[in-house]
Amino acid sequence: MAALENTPLQSTAHVFTRQRTDVVPEEVWFDRDLSWLEFNRRVLHEALDERTPLLERFKFLAIFTSNLDEFFMKRVGAMRTRAFASTSVLAQDAFNAHMTQLRQMIFPMLEKQAAAYETLRVELAAKQVRLAHWSDLTPPQQLEATQYFTKHISPALTPLRMDASTPFPFLSNLSLSWGFILSDAVSGEQFMARVKVPTALRQWIPIRQDVPSRALCYISLAELIFQHAHILFPGLAVADSMLFRVSRNADLALEEDSEHSLDELVEEQVRQRRFQPVVRLEFRHPVNGEMRDALVQQLALGDCDIYEVDGPLDYTGLYEIASIDRPDLRDTPWTPVIPQGIDPDSDMFSAIRTGDLLVHHPYDSFDATVERFIRDAANDPLTTNIKMTVYRVGDDTPFVRSLIKAAEAGKQVACLVELTARFDEERNLHWANELRKAGDHVIFGVRGFKTHTKIALVVRRESDGLRCYVHIATGNYHVKTARLYTDFGLFTADPALTGDIVNLFHYLTGYSRAPKFEKLLVAPVNMRARFLELIEREVTHLREGRPARITAKMNQLEDVEIILALIAASRAGLQIDLIVRGMCCLRPGVKGWTDTLRVRSIIGRFLEHGRVFHFMNGADTPLSGDFYIGSADWMERNLSRRVEAVTPIGNRQARERLWETLQIELNDTRNAWTMQPDGSYEQLTASGDHSQGSHAALMKRARLRAEPLNPTVGR
Repeated sequence: MAALENTPLQSTAHVFTRQRTDVVPEEVWFDRDLSWLEFNRRVLHEALDERTPLLERFKFLAIFTSNLDEFFMKRVGAMRTRAFASTSVLAQDAFNAHMTQLRQMIFPMLEKQAAAYETLRVELAAKQVRLAHWSDLTPPQQLEATQYFTKHISPALTPLRMDASTPFPFLSNLSLSWGFILSDAVSGEQFMARVKVPTALRQWIPIRQDVPSRALCYISLAELIFQHAHILFPGLAVADSMLFRVSRNADLALEEDSEHSLDELVEEQVRQRRFQPVVRLEFRHPVNGEMRDALVQQLALGDCDIYEVDGPLDYTGLYEIASIDRPDLRDTPWTPVIPQGIDPDSDMFSAIRTGDLLVHHPYDSFDATVERFIRDAANDPLTTNIKMTVYRVGDDTPFVRSLIKAAEAGKQVACLVELTARFDEERNLHWANELRKAGDHVIFGVRGFKTHTKIALVVRRESDGLRCYVHIATGNYHVKTARLYTDFGLFTADPALTGDIVNLFHYLTGYSRAPKFEKLLVAPVNMRARFLELIEREVTHLREGRPARITAKMNQLEDVEIILALIAASRAGLQIDLIVRGMCCLRPGVKGWTDTLRVRSIIGRFLEHGRVFHFMNGADTPLSGDFYIGSADWMERNLSRRVEAVTPIGNRQARERLWETLQIELNDTRNAWTMQPDGSYEQLTASGDHSQGSHAALMKRARLRAEPLNPTVGR
């Protein structure tokens, strides 16, 4: 999109070229990669925690692997690219030294994961669900498995030779493969071959023979392939075998100066990503030295890229096990409630005109609020315009259908689709094309800036003229993640806020210099500067004897300028409470630096995703302070290289709910971990009123709050 390419917006981006410890005192800076691994350690702990329901523990084993895969593809891939694109030996040595440090954290976690898996298999078998090995099966069960393999698996396999006479087989990203050493008894020769474990097939095959009623039995697809190698290679003997898996770099930059359109560039980027360099090669013990050396040489890898482990290499197939029909082994189901203020018999616009409405998902129904807002607008004869930003959109999205319907009804629809949302590019391209076919105006993200803000605008022709309604959120317009992620959203018809959103859309879709915003904090225009002012204002209140405190909740904390401001505020004596789910690069409780700063992380059945910022601002009570919610973390990329929006919250009931949520999480002793001065985390396990955990407490509050309206919902 050309609108922002030649505006001051690009020149405001802060790109830090120095090491963070050149700017932030070493005593308080915690390396972002080590901090992220600490976060994934907390995720793994959910699989180890006996208080977590059994099948949920399998789910967390899968989440841990999925998180680590993304870390290697994105973060390690980017670091490796920068290091080896340079001719500097020092840069490459620094990368290898850093990876050595990361490996010292990763390997113990992988060992814990493998041990937990074996323990959980035993516990699951005691509950009449067996994850069996081939040797555990009876002869009739083995026959059933062989028949299944012949009919449903063998046709989908492609055994490939690995020798000098044939091209080296392509190893796709995150592909799990068997490497075989095959022996010909007639010629005495040996051969190497590879068989990919297909991701399109189910990873756990049910066995029904000799299985008691109400019991379940499964065998893994990988093991079933191994046990039938003789079918794949008739006349040859398997002399040795090895399971391996590759991860490829997903950090592929767009050619900003290209004459091609952004959608063409993204399509090409997606194609190229398949062939990016391998950044991790995993082997399961025992390892065949010949095959190992051949793979390492072919893929041009070093020692720090190799991971030899016990147990499964890919735990993501355990999502299938976690979803089996055993509700007694999973979290109690939760049905989101219809929040107060929403009348099923009236339109959303009547409710919003009554006053600002704050929703908190997944406690509040996404369908009955956010989906309905766009659906009502599409069906409403008074609606003239609908505008949305889309960062990630699911395959089953109702929003696209509503926007298409609105366009077909003659409404003007504009949708800004962020094509560079990592791993969602193809899906976003598809839905962008569907919208264009229907006559919607589709705008793509700005080159150099990801449009990460989550906003929707509806314009209606009412009796007194045009009136605007907006939704400003912390989470994506994505149906599935709305059931799993905790996010806030504000519905408002406040002219000051809706005017800001109108200006922001004009800015994104047209040509203009950076506009002024009356209430909205917009990155990269005014957000960082405004947050820094708010932090400094609290220090001023403190020094002048007025109430002062900062309470902030976010996903990540890494931005250097924000961190320096927080350090200065803490050294002045300001109380700062941060709820940071993932990476946090600022160490709390460091004497002389961050004595008054505390950091905690909430990990549980839902993924904490909402961003909330509270500044006491000299007020006598917290509810009279300043509240903000929005899409941005306190990270350099969010404040400098993304389009983000954060909105103030003025409605009293909304402020009460935000403060209630913050207090529940600050007092949590079930789902909470506290960050220590050395960067490690300790889990809180004390009993008491808050030992049920934040998620259980917030489900209970949502249910009680909604009972007058829908007494059976959420039970």
